[in-house]
Amino acid sequence: MTDNTKTAATEEMRFRLLIDAVVDYAIYMIDPTGIINSWNSGAKRFKGYEEAEIIGEHFSRFYTDEDRAAGLPQRALDTAIREGRFEGEGWRVRKDGTHFWCHVVIDPIFSPSGQLLGFAKITRDLTDRKMAEETLKQSEQQFSLLVQGVTDYAIYMLSPEGRVTNWNPGAQRIKGYTPEEVIGQHFSMFYTPEDREAGEPQRALETAVREGRFENKSWRMRKDGTRFMAHVVVDAIRGETGALLGFAKITRDVTEATQAQLALEKTREALFQAQKMQAIGQLSGGIAHDFNNLLTVILGNLEILGKRVGDDPKVSRLLENATQGALRGVSLTQRMLAFARRQELKTEPVNITQLVQGITGLLRSSLGPGITIETRFAEDLEAVLADTNQLELALLNLATNARDAMPEGGGVIISAQPEVVLEQAHSPVAAGRYVCLSLTDTGEGMDEATLASAMDPFFTTKGLGKGTGLGLSMVHGFIEQLGGRFILKSEKGHGTTAELWLPVADHRAQARTENTTADSTCVPRLSVLVVDDDSLVLTSTTLLLEDLGHRVVSAVSGAQALALFDEGEVIDLMITDMAMPQMSGAQLAHAVRLLKPDLPIILATGYAERLEGFAAELPRLPKPFTQLNLAAIIAQSMK
Repeated sequence: MTDNTKTAATEEMRFRLLIDAVVDYAIYMIDPTGIINSWNSGAKRFKGYEEAEIIGEHFSRFYTDEDRAAGLPQRALDTAIREGRFEGEGWRVRKDGTHFWCHVVIDPIFSPSGQLLGFAKITRDLTDRKMAEETLKQSEQQFSLLVQGVTDYAIYMLSPEGRVTNWNPGAQRIKGYTPEEVIGQHFSMFYTPEDREAGEPQRALETAVREGRFENKSWRMRKDGTRFMAHVVVDAIRGETGALLGFAKITRDVTEATQAQLALEKTREALFQAQKMQAIGQLSGGIAHDFNNLLTVILGNLEILGKRVGDDPKVSRLLENATQGALRGVSLTQRMLAFARRQELKTEPVNITQLVQGITGLLRSSLGPGITIETRFAEDLEAVLADTNQLELALLNLATNARDAMPEGGGVIISAQPEVVLEQAHSPVAAGRYVCLSLTDTGEGMDEATLASAMDPFFTTKGLGKGTGLGLSMVHGFIEQLGGRFILKSEKGHGTTAELWLPVADHRAQARTENTTADSTCVPRLSVLVVDDDSLVLTSTTLLLEDLGHRVVSAVSGAQALALFDEGEVIDLMITDMAMPQMSGAQLAHAVRLLKPDLPIILATGYAERLEGFAAELPRLPKPFTQLNLAAIIAQSMK
């Protein structure tokens, strides 16, 4: 053997050792007919055949039955001959019958003379990669199905420039566009014109790029031009290198939820306002009650003093001035009681049209020549249940406020129309039949903050000394006490409308009147029991009664009064305060009625109170009262 022959043999042995050492690739030779004539360790490892088992076999045995039936093995060899190489991927079969995915390269081997000697075949097991790809593909398909199945969310992708690249059914349902209409368009088309002008779309993308995510809630536009409140999330999508690939955008229509939240907040605000007004009303009513006690004392003593000082004009002027000051206090407490819904009301059926026509002259003089008055009344308005005097006063208050809101002049429209509120209606007014009496001015109107506080007692926008701030609160309390509702509507620069929702009078409603014209001179001398826990009021009332010629027996509590009856005290009439500790005037009246069923009883009160049973029918003496009021109600009670 020559040295060259030895060298070639050595090189061939090294090459075979190298091939056999490769375990990650199946490397083997096949003859021109496809018969295997070599086999390396890699082929043995992932195909499962020993060299002795496979040499001399046809390579097609590695193919699946389907591929063999389709002639794929021979086509692979033909392609290798024709094109110089065959390369592809597909399923193959191991010795144990399991399948694996492989990458195959077949190269034809030719002699120097061009004769086909066979084929070199290299196979690589790519099953793990294939399975990963299949898993990823399946995941992508499932994700796509999930996204396409979502109809409550608009889910779509944007290019880095903000153009829509895909579109799910949820987006079509919420925004109204089909995929053909929107893909390729810039997503800013969904923004309102004012948000586009303010640069909101670009700010959203810049925030997502900078922070990784943008999230907010704002108005968006549908295809038909309508707006909806949207909760929007924009996520920046980046590749493995950090390059921006685009954005994932999720939009949810939260219009209904937002409206529900606003309605809830409005309801909470209304509840808070009602609770606030109730608390202030209780405070105002309590203060007014105490003031009425003081004013009862002051006016009673001034009245008696006026009878005893003689005719000195200087003293008379001082008494008159003091009396007028006390009467101004009475007016103030009446307003506070009106707000607290604790004033004495003389309700009766009232014809709104006639009432307004009756005070039109007074309204014109109050408003002045620079303000016009227009009335608009529906035909055949039903009568409402109201206190005529208080309703007239309420209209005058509203007219005065309208005048002050129109210093340069303007117009006032007074209108009335019937209204029916159903049980299921979402209305601030309780279900029932009403007449809505409204006064609308063309004044400067109120902003939201002023409107929210307008009915609060002592709140005023007028200068110091130009208003008590009790006008609107008095109207509010008066209407509420009637079972109606006072509603203010105003906008800055667009005037104010005040609505008085007055309940329609039942056909059986009767006016409650008090006989204040009874002749007190026909009342004989009486033995009067006066009960009041306030010693000043007790003393003042006693002096007024004694001045009328009556004998007075006094008690500072219900228990003391009952003790007098037990002692056999002769009593012709009892006057008792309503608000007393331990035993109220109504409770005392009930106990006395059991002892003396025919005894006349008068309830004195600083504010209207809800009474039940026989006590509700007893005559009431509102505080503060004059000697004339006292004499009149005694005459009425002794009939």
